[in-house]
Amino acid sequence: MQEMDRKAVQAANDECLMDDFVRQNESFILRCASFTVHRYISKSDDEWSVALLAFSQAVQDYSLDKGGFVGFARMVIRRRLIDYLRTQSRHSAETAVSLSVLDSDPDDENEESAVGKAVFQRAGQLPDDSLKLEIEAANQVFSSYGFSFYDLISCSPKAEKTKKSCAKAIAYLIRSPLLTNDLRNSKYLPLKSIEKDTKVPRKILERHRKYIIAAVEIMTGDYPFLAEYMRFVREELDR
Repeated sequence: MQEMDRKAVQAANDECLMDDFVRQNESFILRCASFTVHRYISKSDDEWSVALLAFSQAVQDYSLDKGGFVGFARMVIRRRLIDYLRTQSRHSAETAVSLSVLDSDPDDENEESAVGKAVFQRAGQLPDDSLKLEIEAANQVFSSYGFSFYDLISCSPKAEKTKKSCAKAIAYLIRSPLLTNDLRNSKYLPLKSIEKDTKVPRKILERHRKYIIAAVEIMTGDYPFLAEYMRFVREELDR
């Protein structure tokens, strides 16, 4: 039994030994993290936190029949970091695509690509994570209605005519505080009122329910950066 293996087994059942064991192996944890992500990692990086938790988990899961602890811990750290990187990559992709469906020019040859570029350029110009924080905050609100930011891809209008119809319904709700409050309390669109007063067909309202709700929440909430992507709605409100 190697010294490292023995210490890992002992640390798994002793909190004080665990703390000491982790401190003694901080350099090892950082090296594993840097090797996995192919760049220098410091303790101020999120990857450090992920790797640290992975190392602690490796200690808890380790047993002598799993071979040397160093190899086992390296494998656990690597897997955790790869999962983390995949999650981050997926989030970035979902964010770009979801923002692109909020509002875009249907005449663009590649509307998702064009708007996606604008999103990243805009995000890069911000001094902090304002856009990301707005998306996360909005996503919490959307979850109360039973959908997520990413769900907007499948329910957002693509044709200009449909976008204008949805914008008309959205503007109608925004101008009607009582209906907006009812929407937030009941989590249901007041289809009958919208259809009657805006002449927007019920079929469109039902098909694009999530998009309409999301737009109402964005335009009436504290989401200035997201609101910039609601061009059709802003134009309707300015009429």
